[in-house]
Amino acid sequence: MAEPRVAVRVWDAWVRLFHWGAVACVAVSYVSAQREAWAVHYASGYTLLALLLFRVGWGLAGSENARFAGFVRSPLAALRELARFPLREVDTGTTHNPAGGWMVLLLFALLLAQAVSGLFTNHDVGFTYSAHGPLANAVAEGTSEWFSSLHRRIIDVLLIAIGVHVVAVLAYAAVKRQDLVRPMLTGVKRLPPAAAHAPRHAPPLRALALLAAAAAAVWGITRIGA
Repeated sequence: MAEPRVAVRVWDAWVRLFHWGAVACVAVSYVSAQREAWAVHYASGYTLLALLLFRVGWGLAGSENARFAGFVRSPLAALRELARFPLREVDTGTTHNPAGGWMVLLLFALLLAQAVSGLFTNHDVGFTYSAHGPLANAVAEGTSEWFSSLHRRIIDVLLIAIGVHVVAVLAYAAVKRQDLVRPMLTGVKRLPPAAAHAPRHAPPLRALALLAAAAAAVWGITRIGA
């Protein structure tokens, strides 16, 4: 007889908003860049930067399992997690596992580097507002060109990292029979009763305040180049 499971809310709406919002922003940013739709490209970039700033704040003062301190473990712990990958184990975690935590940090770093470098980029079309970052004119032309080159290079690394992340999620489903997608969609994970301890969730007003502060910060940056 299969062991009974208990539904536990592991991911709050704010973590899921960031996750899927970032996915959408990366997709829109990539397609708009290919089509040279710079107004759309920068709008999605600003949205991504606001989401990233919010997630950093939520990682410091948000829900229990959203905090970096809750899922960032030592590199040795990550290696041990990878060594156990072939074993089919019951998933009892309420946050990222040690290996997944390091992947999250890598993706955060790449996304943040991509968003920040975009603030200084230009696209050689006369520096119209819709075709360059708001801080491009605040630095020397050579510096802006360097950031533009960096921006184009980071996307390749980012896409590779995203691909590795997707493959890892699929591998966990195929090998370990652990569904990592559904909880990120619904926020709910079905756990054995012994592990069914719901993490503490921070109040929504705190999330709204952090999100508003992040949006205001990005808006202020965009006005520099207005």
